[in-house]
Amino acid sequence: MLVRLPRIDYSNVRPHWAPCPEFAHDVNAKSTIPSQVEPYLIQVMRRAKAALPASEARLHEEIDLFIGQEGAHYRQHNLFNRKIREHYPKLAEFEAELKRDLDGFFANRSLKFNIAYAEGFETLGPPSAVLWFERSDEWLAGAQEAPVALWKWHMAEEYEHRDFCHRLLHALYGRRPWGRLVNGWLYRMYGVWTAATHLGRYSKRVRAYLLAVDRATMGAADVAASKRRAKAVDAFLRRNMVPPLLRALSPFHDPAKWPAPRGLDSYLARFERGGDLGPPAGAPAAS
Repeated sequence: MLVRLPRIDYSNVRPHWAPCPEFAHDVNAKSTIPSQVEPYLIQVMRRAKAALPASEARLHEEIDLFIGQEGAHYRQHNLFNRKIREHYPKLAEFEAELKRDLDGFFANRSLKFNIAYAEGFETLGPPSAVLWFERSDEWLAGAQEAPVALWKWHMAEEYEHRDFCHRLLHALYGRRPWGRLVNGWLYRMYGVWTAATHLGRYSKRVRAYLLAVDRATMGAADVAASKRRAKAVDAFLRRNMVPPLLRALSPFHDPAKWPAPRGLDSYLARFERGGDLGPPAGAPAAS
């Protein structure tokens, strides 16, 4: 893991930053998740660090790196979300609602639950990285560069720390044979299901709000076309996200074995050479 501090210019970002507005709004809705979940994860990891035996030196070091990466993620998403909120101010209410949920988890649930929820959230990372690096070209053709840069950088780092929460849960609760079964698999499966359903329902409601605002100014034919495009986006996401999430429920699931998406390493290397996440040298930037 490396803590990278990107420089991305969001000043010209439009809510419809991709040619398909429904795809852009699905991503816009999901961008409100890390701005709230990742500060929560930082709190959870600080509590986990206090509970982790000193003998787990590698995990102690990785907690600090994980916190550094997640801190950079939520700050960048806050900058992006601010531009979307200018046009859709009710987004702030949704984000506050998600924060209340997460604050409740942290205050009222066990550390084991919170780490399992964290692993559930992190389980979304590798298939999302594949989605951004290998499966989304048709949706991103002609898109503005800044949102694409934000998500590719973020998903590349999610892939980079893909097995961290998995190993942390096992180190704290899954050492003995019974713990490996109950906490290492069954409770982990519960965490994956809980995080995926909680955040999935939330992002669908946020996207519905964004689309409702747009459609309020459309005629009937445009509304029908928008609904068709939204169905196509949903089908694309189901096709690419549901199978890997189902595989993650297996007792033999090991996120470390996820193959790296094509182009991920070179993308991060491009960033590490300079710090800006813009187009490669010589490539035109979308306006």
